[in-house]
Amino acid sequence: MKRMKSLSKGVMKGSLSLLVAATMFGAPVYADALPNGATIPALVQKTTSSVVAIIGRPSNDKTLSRADRYQLAHGTGVIVRNDGYILTNAHVVKNMRNLTIVTSDGKSYSGKTTHYDEESDLALVKIEASGLTPATFASSSDIRVGESVMAIGTPLSFALRNSVTSGIISGMERSVQSKYRLIQTDAAINPGNSGGALVNMKGEVIGINTMKYVEYGVDSLGFAIPVDTVQYVLDQFFKYGKVKRPTLGLELAESWEAVVGLPSSSGLEVTFVEPDSPAAKAGIKQGDKLLSINSDSVHSMVEYNEVLKKYLPEDKVNLTLQSGLDTRKVDLVLSEDKSGSVAVIQDSDGSYIDADQGKTMIGDSHFGWSMKYPTGLVKTNQSANGSMVTFADAKGGYAITIRIQEKQSPDMTPYGLMKKLDREDMVDTILEKRYVEGGPDSPSYAKLVGEMGNELYFQSRAFLKEDKVYYVTLMVNTSDSKNSAAQSNSIADVLDSFKLEYDAKSSSLKDITAYQDKNSVTTEYGVAFDLPQDWKAVGGDLDYVNKDGDQAVTIRVTSAVSGDTLASWAAREEKEFTDSYAEGYRETQGAKEVTVGGVTAMQNLYSWTMGDKWKQTYAYYIIKDKYKYELTWTYEKASGGETLEQHIADWTGTIHFPKDALNRSLSVIQDEADLIDPSRTITYTNNKYGYSLQLPERWYDGGNESAIDAATKTFSSMGANLSILADDRSSLEEVLNRTEQEYKKNADNDANYKYSETDESMFDTDVKKFAVQYKSRNIPYTLHEYVFAKDGIVYTVRVRANEAVKTDKLWKQLNDAVQSMDFTVK
Repeated sequence: MKRMKSLSKGVMKGSLSLLVAATMFGAPVYADALPNGATIPALVQKTTSSVVAIIGRPSNDKTLSRADRYQLAHGTGVIVRNDGYILTNAHVVKNMRNLTIVTSDGKSYSGKTTHYDEESDLALVKIEASGLTPATFASSSDIRVGESVMAIGTPLSFALRNSVTSGIISGMERSVQSKYRLIQTDAAINPGNSGGALVNMKGEVIGINTMKYVEYGVDSLGFAIPVDTVQYVLDQFFKYGKVKRPTLGLELAESWEAVVGLPSSSGLEVTFVEPDSPAAKAGIKQGDKLLSINSDSVHSMVEYNEVLKKYLPEDKVNLTLQSGLDTRKVDLVLSEDKSGSVAVIQDSDGSYIDADQGKTMIGDSHFGWSMKYPTGLVKTNQSANGSMVTFADAKGGYAITIRIQEKQSPDMTPYGLMKKLDREDMVDTILEKRYVEGGPDSPSYAKLVGEMGNELYFQSRAFLKEDKVYYVTLMVNTSDSKNSAAQSNSIADVLDSFKLEYDAKSSSLKDITAYQDKNSVTTEYGVAFDLPQDWKAVGGDLDYVNKDGDQAVTIRVTSAVSGDTLASWAAREEKEFTDSYAEGYRETQGAKEVTVGGVTAMQNLYSWTMGDKWKQTYAYYIIKDKYKYELTWTYEKASGGETLEQHIADWTGTIHFPKDALNRSLSVIQDEADLIDPSRTITYTNNKYGYSLQLPERWYDGGNESAIDAATKTFSSMGANLSILADDRSSLEEVLNRTEQEYKKNADNDANYKYSETDESMFDTDVKKFAVQYKSRNIPYTLHEYVFAKDGIVYTVRVRANEAVKTDKLWKQLNDAVQSMDFTVK
């Protein structure tokens, strides 16, 4: 259904979009195109017996459709074996559940997706049937541009099943948003015929319809998956259960000519070499150009993929490469490309198109309520946690809303409940307002009945259960129906059937609860996981914190670098951590190999303190395809214990890498750590206050450009900083007096506060130096402060470092930065 909407939007906006679907209308099929003695009706009859309609319910995890029980998705399939195997497009079954397959003779079967390959957009569906008529496939060498073709399928809806349309083959070997070559036809394509057969005038399948271009003023531009690709995928499905694709372990880029469709003699440029891949072991580097595989030249990605169809993983191939001006040949053994593997996950929500079949009651297991479920009632809206849900009559006669208000007084009186329901401002005329005492099988409730204008009848009931108030509200659309509809059994029985209980054992009760005790996170970087329900995202979709703010999960995604390994990456991270903290303030568990989301990872546990509370971080390092993923869970060491360890284990157990989630626009995300030279310094210049200094590059990011010449500048590292205050309004004596008074006051207030005051000679002038070692909030630190005057400006320079990070290296960097100050700036 989404694809139908995309079609409309594409036409209205006049933008070029690819609509995955298919059916054929177009040029007429001429009688002279048919084999001797054949007729079009006979040809259609022969072919339609191998084509089926595929019907199901759209599957969209968190989006609730207004036509929840009546919205259907349609597709088409082709029988390929008489024991019930049906070929269709992968995109048809990807977003469809409760599959029902209808054959040309009108028989229906429950279906299940057994094989799935998104790269080719092909899948197999299995039904429990025998004696079916499989399609006959043409030879790819017999297909010609200009020959007449027909298509049979289910466009738009099941009411149009077995539609027969015609056209011609407009072109071959097209590469249009596909991994492989496609057949072009002049057929117009409509939603619902995806997976249908494109057949020649012998009744042989030459392709599987898959896509159409939609643009304002553009028609007769459709595409089908050719029979050679179909046979390649089917062969692998039945041999291996999947498509076993070989890979060199490279990412390749086409030339400009190939991208825009011009003839190209250039090879494919190597843009990335996967670590430990066949290409890496063969010495292939970024910037090389791949010219051929064995005797097959490759100038485009489609040509490359078509060539690889000839081989399997573990096959040996010879590559011709160009490196600069030199051409060389290398042999390598192909490995298996698993990046395109997608598991077929199908729910168990019944085997019928309407999974609600047989359900006469509906309810919420979390909030503990239930009521009758008339056939014509559909769910139109539901809040994220299920505390509010609205149902409507499919014919538009009435709507019922159930809303739960939590954390209410459990001893609320009938008067309090009536006040909760007091909504006279919503009704023009109150017809009834009272408290209804319940019986053995029915709860008590407050009731309000009224009219809202001339077009709406309103009835609301409020129930109390423990600390929750349940509001059940009925709206009837027209005043003409208020007396009949509101009192009719179909509506009154639903309201009267509402109960503050949920029978989990009842097979006739449908649970619509939306409440979850977890927060499912899916990022555009191709990584997903579950967190506790009360965790929230902060600053985007890569950082999450719990409700108390004392635990955090962070995701860091960067591009992998050719030749890098998990072990070396994890070792660099551990070294950076140990170099950043002084002895006694840090601990590491040491990196070890684990498996996360089916992928090999390295895990390390870091512990650190600034002198007060200890914190810990579980870090997981993962290289998946061309990206590096660093996922961390940080918490206070003393909290949680074994329970927290289990939460972290549960979290890592949910981490996975859904291919669909990866934003296809993602390009290179360079790891800044690869660019950092720890010994590199940069020059900061303050022209207004006449000084410059050298400091480590990572301490200064440019900051606010308007504040570059500010009177106060601070440069920070973790747990340490260097600050400079320039004062052109006070005298040196005034600044020194204020500074000395501040230190003296601190010492008077705390006997543990000790400071020293010395005279130094620096910057070709006399400098007053104050030195402190103290604990602030139990965090020990060292502070050196220098006060002096140059050219009528009084400078106060402070260096401060927490003892936890006061390594010899850091303390030297701080003091070197101070000593580098230069006052010859003009």
